[in-house]
Amino acid sequence: MENFNNMNQKNHKVTMTNRQMCLLTGVKDVLAFDLHEIMLETEQGMLSLKGDDLHVRRLSLEQGEVDIDGRIDSFVYSDVPGHGQKGESFLSKLFR
Repeated sequence: MENFNNMNQKNHKVTMTNRQMCLLTGVKDVLAFDLHEIMLETEQGMLSLKGDDLHVRRLSLEQGEVDIDGRIDSFVYSDVPGHGQKGESFLSKLFR
C-alpha cells in the first residue's frame, strides 16, 4: 500500500455517468484506441477501458484530461509499465 502514500505521485480521478460518459484526470498518455478499447497511461498505472462505440471526445495531455463516451463495459488497471520511451506520445509513436 506504499504506492498510495507516494507524495510525488499526482492525482488520478475517474468520473463516470451512466456508463456512457467518462471524464478522467491524471492521464499521462493515450497508448491506443479503437471503437472497443482505449488504453491509457495514468498516474496510477496502465488503464484499459473496454466497451462499444468508444470515442475520445476531448484530449488534453498538458492538463492530463481525457473525456470518453460510448458504452463502457469495464475498467482494468495494471502496474505494467507503458510501451515505448518515457515521454513519447502516442502520435509520435504512430508517425515514426
